[in-house]
Amino acid sequence: MRTRSKKENNYTVFRALLVVSVLMSVLYIGAACSEAVGPTKLRVGATPVPHSEILGLVEPVLKDKGIFLEIIEFTDYVTPNLALNDGDIDANYFQHIPYLEEFAGDRGLDITYIARVHIEPIGAYSKKVSKIEDLKDKAKIGIPNDPTNGGRALSLLQEAGVIKLADEAGITATKYDIIENPKNVQIIELEAPQLPRSLEDLDLAVINSNYALEAGLVSTRDALILEDADSPYVNVLAVRTKDKDKVALRELAKALTSDAVSEFISEKYSGSIVPAFGLEF
Repeated sequence: MRTRSKKENNYTVFRALLVVSVLMSVLYIGAACSEAVGPTKLRVGATPVPHSEILGLVEPVLKDKGIFLEIIEFTDYVTPNLALNDGDIDANYFQHIPYLEEFAGDRGLDITYIARVHIEPIGAYSKKVSKIEDLKDKAKIGIPNDPTNGGRALSLLQEAGVIKLADEAGITATKYDIIENPKNVQIIELEAPQLPRSLEDLDLAVINSNYALEAGLVSTRDALILEDADSPYVNVLAVRTKDKDKVALRELAKALTSDAVSEFISEKYSGSIVPAFGLEF
């Protein structure tokens, strides 16, 4: 029997390695293609207005790509992130970046965002006065009771000259950071969804645009004061960090930042919602 030369043995090993490499590549490509085009179901949590409405717009576009959306509506700002972290939903779309970062940091959640979609300028509304200057002494002002939106509301009141905050207060300012209060206004902290329903009992309420819209309030028409459109509080598509590169979620992110969504937002919400597109991958 002929003995193989060292060169022949090396060639045999090389061929074996090549075969393994080819097989690995085929398996990898097959898996990637399966993820890209195979039927995929995404459960996405959202508050009803405008987030669920915007998701409804992109639903048929994704369906054509084999991605089927199930939109799960939430009416609070706590449950959607917990559900995402626990794996009950695949993504959520309801919150701005400071809230996401604060919430995830406080609770140790491993979630992030992959698309910036729109800004909802926060505004102050009243059924008792028509100008912010007409607020009476000891007026009752309602603000959201979560740290980031509460601080955001106080910043808006500061810009309008109602109060002054300590310089070091930052985006999570609370009523205890108020250092000047010329009219001795009373700051009432309430759950964000309750604020529109509490307008009858308050002199002024600072309300997130999604809850204002649900209550039939149009910020550009009804707000006494309104946050600038260049606000840093961009609403995002949030996912678990380990899932941020999944093809189906990337396709959802692209759909939410499309020209069709920009046109829809501009036409439907008349300035109460402002597109602020950007992908994070």
